[in-house]
Amino acid sequence: MSADQKKDGIIIRLTGGFYYVDCDGEILECKARGKFRNTGESPVVGDKVSVSVKSDGYHSVDCIFDRKNFLVRPPLANLDALVIVISTVEPLPNTLVIDKLTAAAVDIGTMPYIVFSKTDLSTCDDLVSVYQKAGFPTFTYSDGDVESVEKIRAALSGKIVAFIGNSGVGKSTLINNLYPDLGLKTGKISQKLGRGRHTTRTVELFKIDAGYIADTPGFSTVDLERYHLVEKEQLMYCFPEFEEYIGDCKFSSCMHVCEKGCAIIDAVKNGIISESRHQSYVEMYTEIKDIKPWELKNN
Repeated sequence: MSADQKKDGIIIRLTGGFYYVDCDGEILECKARGKFRNTGESPVVGDKVSVSVKSDGYHSVDCIFDRKNFLVRPPLANLDALVIVISTVEPLPNTLVIDKLTAAAVDIGTMPYIVFSKTDLSTCDDLVSVYQKAGFPTFTYSDGDVESVEKIRAALSGKIVAFIGNSGVGKSTLINNLYPDLGLKTGKISQKLGRGRHTTRTVELFKIDAGYIADTPGFSTVDLERYHLVEKEQLMYCFPEFEEYIGDCKFSSCMHVCEKGCAIIDAVKNGIISESRHQSYVEMYTEIKDIKPWELKNN
C-alpha cells in the first residue's frame, strides 16, 4: 500500500476524537486534518469524506464532500429518511408533534416516513389518509405483522435512516423486527451509552440492506421541536400540499393564517387540505413569527 493512498467513504462513528470511516466495508480509524479547526467545519457522522490511507496506520480525513443535508441535534449528515414512529394508543397520536417533525424533515431536505404503530389495538385510517394526501410515505404496523415489516424495509432499503418517536411508541420493537441482525448490536451500544436517559448525543451508523441506520441515543421529538425551528417565511414550504396554492392568494403578503382570499384556506374549506395540518401550520407560525433570524440560527 502506498503512503498516500486515497479512499472515499462515509463516517459511521466518532469516538474520542477518532473518526471511523466505512470505505467499501473496510473500517478505517482516522483523525481529522487540522485545517477543519481553522475553517470551523467539523466532520460528523454521515459525512461522505476523502481519506488519506497511510502505511503507518495514521489515517486522516482530508475533505468533506458536499452535504445533502445536516441535522444539528444530534449531529448527522446526508440523511435520506427520518422515520417518525407514532403510536395509535398509549401514547395517543399528537398531530401537532407529527407536523413539527415532518416540517423539520422537509426543511432540511429529507423525506419523512410515518409509521403508525400498535394498529392491532386501534385503527388510524383517518390519520393515514391525512399524511398520504400530504405526500408522505405512510405505513401501519403492529408487532408480528410480517407484511407491513416487509413493506417498510423495502421502502428504506439503500437509505441512511434515523428513527424518531416518543417513549412507548414501539420504535425499538419496530427496528428489531425490521433488522433482527442489528438487535444485539444496538442493544449493547444503547446500554453502554445510556439510551432512554438522554445522557449522550453520540450517533453511530450501522450497515443494513445496502444502507445505514442511525443509532441515536437521546434522539427524541423534544430535540427536533426545540432545536429545529423554521423561519416563518419558509414554513409554508414545509407543508408540501400547500405548494400548488402558494401565489394564488388575493394578497401577495398572505401568510395563510386567517387572511381573506387565501387560496390555502379555501383548499382547507373545500376538504382538499387537511384541517388538522393547517391548524398545525397556524400554531407553528404563531410560535415562530416573532423570533428573529439570528435566534433561529443559534438553535
